[in-house]
Amino acid sequence: MSGEFEHLVAEFERFQAGIRHADDRFAGLGAMQQQLTELRASAASADGGVTVVTGPGGAVLDVKFTEAALAKGPQALSATLLTTLREAVGEAARRQAVIVEGNMGDDLGLVDQVLETQAVAFGTTVEELRSKLTEEQPAEERAPQDFSEQPVLRPAGPPPAPPAHGPSAGDRFLRTLFDEED
Repeated sequence: MSGEFEHLVAEFERFQAGIRHADDRFAGLGAMQQQLTELRASAASADGGVTVVTGPGGAVLDVKFTEAALAKGPQALSATLLTTLREAVGEAARRQAVIVEGNMGDDLGLVDQVLETQAVAFGTTVEELRSKLTEEQPAEERAPQDFSEQPVLRPAGPPPAPPAHGPSAGDRFLRTLFDEED
């Protein structure tokens, strides 16, 4: 019985460690929300005639035109505006993915998914977008890396082996409390 009790205590301690880890990880959600709220991305057309500033979710916050851009006529202005909008919205999405992944971990490969989707949509390569990503984000805007490489409740190592006589009812109960597959 003491072997089973020790095993239950070890499982419970593992569970408590998972809870502490989750608490630590989610303590940074307020900071992440603040980073996302303050997110700004901008793009300028190749000739500098159109500038677009976007925020979280690609929301357009500002659009500026120079006199030279307005003088090009409606068709050229429209094409330049759309291209610049796409660039600014794409930049905002990449920055947002970096912030979320930096705070929540890369379990889903969020940044890679965004880059792959944008590469197809924009007719470019993931490598080109990744190089823009590192150019775009000043060091002070980068998300903190605390806990980013760790899952929320699952410990880094393998779970301890069950007792030789099989799991007890208490052991099964504790496993269901934090086993993600159930």
